[in-house]
Amino acid sequence: QVQLVESGGGLVQAGGSLRLSCAASRRTFSTNAMAWFRQAPGKEREFVAAIAWSDGITYYADSVKGRHTISRDSAKNTVYLQMNSLKPEDTAVYYCAAGLGGSYFYARGYSYWGQGTQVTVSS
Repeated sequence: QVQLVESGGGLVQAGGSLRLSCAASRRTFSTNAMAWFRQAPGKEREFVAAIAWSDGITYYADSVKGRHTISRDSAKNTVYLQMNSLKPEDTAVYYCAAGLGGSYFYARGYSYWGQGTQVTVSS
């Protein structure tokens, strides 16, 4: 079992920045990739970004490409999401995911999830 703990959410004005962190309790084959998803009220959970743990290859949703950056610290078993130029439409609960068993881009492909952290962007 892998436990994921997110931190770093909060309230920020449009155009501002936040950095989210997700620490995994241990590094196993289950953390072959880690990702961030988000879910706004009344909407389905959607893919934001993912990173392959072995080679660092990254993937982004079109809506965040060029604004957000996913990275990892292997020594700390931690993945980060640096969010810049935030927009009100980025407001959502952000979830960390690990344990990729399918596509990077779909929530059903991941086995482990964090509890979520709220990001609110005011206009």
